Amino acid sequence: METKQRLWDIDEVWELYCDRANDHLRFELIDGELIEMSGPGGTHGRIAIRLGRYLDIFAEENELGIVTGETGYHPRDDRYNLLLPDVAFVSFERAPDPFPEKFVPTMPDIAVEIRSPSNSLPEMRAKAQRYLRLGSSLVWIIMPANQSVEIHRSHSPVETLELGDTLSGDDILPGFALALRRLFN
Repeated sequence: METKQRLWDIDEVWELYCDRANDHLRFELIDGELIEMSGPGGTHGRIAIRLGRYLDIFAEENELGIVTGETGYHPRDDRYNLLLPDVAFVSFERAPDPFPEKFVPTMPDIAVEIRSPSNSLPEMRAKAQRYLRLGSSLVWIIMPANQSVEIHRSHSPVETLELGDTLSGDDILPGFALALRRLFN
């Protein structure tokens, strides 16, 4: 006998977030499957806030868009996929106006995932491809353990930056440049 797995949608996940009993929990949706995520550790949080600060200052000074941290994003017409990038940038051209109180109904232009010890590299790379399929243009996988960043773009080979390299915003954040040593030190 075949059993059916329950499919969740973004409205049900929002209800979970609003339930005070779940204050310590974070969830993503992958094709309707509810994925419970663990909270970030110290190094993870430090890198996320540092990168978010650099991105936010640049985006604000250049009036380019909105930077968020651990915010839920989903494609506009997709109720069954919800991702929570550690840091994200969405241009004013693509951001809803007003910016929503609930999950954001568009995928970020840039999604950033910081690898935790519990994440495998194949898992992180698959997630990067999911972001790209759902509408993001650029995904940065930050790997604190070896102080490197993998850059994923649609229809391009993966690029890896090492500690002496500079992270750029490509044409999404023109002029943004961050020496990786500033991110990891």
